[in-house]
Amino acid sequence: MKVSLNPTLNTRYPELKIGIIHYTKIVVAQSPQMIKGRMQLYQENLYLEMQETPVTQRAGIAEWRQLWKKFGADPNRYRHAAESLMRRICKQNYLTPLQSGVDLNNFFSLQYEIPIGLYDIAYLKGNIEIALGDEGIGYEGLNGRFNSLNNILYSRDEDGAFGSPFVDSKRTVVSESTTDALQIFYLRPSLSDSQSEALLSSAGKMFNQIHGGDYSTTLLTNVAPATTL
Repeated sequence: MKVSLNPTLNTRYPELKIGIIHYTKIVVAQSPQMIKGRMQLYQENLYLEMQETPVTQRAGIAEWRQLWKKFGADPNRYRHAAESLMRRICKQNYLTPLQSGVDLNNFFSLQYEIPIGLYDIAYLKGNIEIALGDEGIGYEGLNGRFNSLNNILYSRDEDGAFGSPFVDSKRTVVSESTTDALQIFYLRPSLSDSQSEALLSSAGKMFNQIHGGDYSTTLLTNVAPATTL
């Protein structure tokens, strides 16, 4: 399976950095108490922090809002996933545990202040490309409605679109039957390559400690826009 950035992205948005983690032979289950407790404490601390620093002023959130505008989308109407999670916490509408894969993915998104997608490879077909959507691109999302991805980054395989930093589709959702998964990190462009690689390594190691199996990380940039899993 090849994962690549669309050539147009490399030309128009050379600052774009996408992290890829490929997990194999993992076991997804109910989150251990350690993760549940850590996630709850982290959200409570974030709530207190955001009384002083509003969501849109947090560095990672602000940076992705600016990138959203460059793509041509309205960040106030179509908020990226990390900002949506932060806004829930601002209202003390804390995330409740679902299962280990989703819970840890949400934790990473809050910690790094970036959108992150986690997908079951069993439901992916052929090669994967990350591109910028147009008016004809969209899918039924995890939010329970059809989502247009016009001027929003999205991931597609041979069967069409399946993920984006806005909202993911139902088609590739991770469950307790997932054994192989693909995680896509929409990294902050301001991070250096070495900082990006360190972030991916740290996240992969923590995910591996909870789920077992094996993993490999790759950083996609305009200089190295493709990898083979």
